[in-house]
Amino acid sequence: MVASRLRTANDQRLAANDASKYMRIVAGQYRSRQLRSLPGTDIRPTSDRLRETLFNVLCAGNPEALAGSTWIDFYAGTGAIGIEAISRGAGMVHFAESSRAAADLIAANLKSLAIARGFRIVHADAAKALRQLEAAGSTADYVFLDPPYSMQDEYAKTLAALAGSKLLGAGSLIIAEHEKRFDPGDAVGELHRSRKLVQGDVALSFYRR
Repeated sequence: MVASRLRTANDQRLAANDASKYMRIVAGQYRSRQLRSLPGTDIRPTSDRLRETLFNVLCAGNPEALAGSTWIDFYAGTGAIGIEAISRGAGMVHFAESSRAAADLIAANLKSLAIARGFRIVHADAAKALRQLEAAGSTADYVFLDPPYSMQDEYAKTLAALAGSKLLGAGSLIIAEHEKRFDPGDAVGELHRSRKLVQGDVALSFYRR
């Protein structure tokens, strides 16, 4: 009896751990489909709840608001933000990720949804990816950045590079996910924060030129 209870408890823990490796797409063409993450703590995906809040803000009740838009997903991790954008009609998403394992995971998540076009995976750190995208003449309507929380210097570096970048147009919006207790700043170069949204221990800062 005791052994049976221990096996049951262990099975429940394993199931919970396995479930934590998955996320769901919130809305759009691929709504409720699962995306896989990697074990361990190297990748910290944006939670389903926070993604839902972010895209509710961006769409403002209009399901076609993101149709044809171009995105850059820096520090892309699992690709969840960019894939959510594709699900909601984005025309192009550039995923920038320095980890080979994570870049391969993004490719696998896209393949699992049979998404074969409308994206580019750039296996490079944010600074190098930014230069590559500029050299290719890319521009973006939305830029999302979510560095590892322990790498706080990356916020200033990437925002400063974006402030003077040709990747941004007059209406481009930059969204930075960060810990609530950390403030990436009200202004970085020509970028000025227009909104800050807090959910639990996490915050989203919105910047425009």
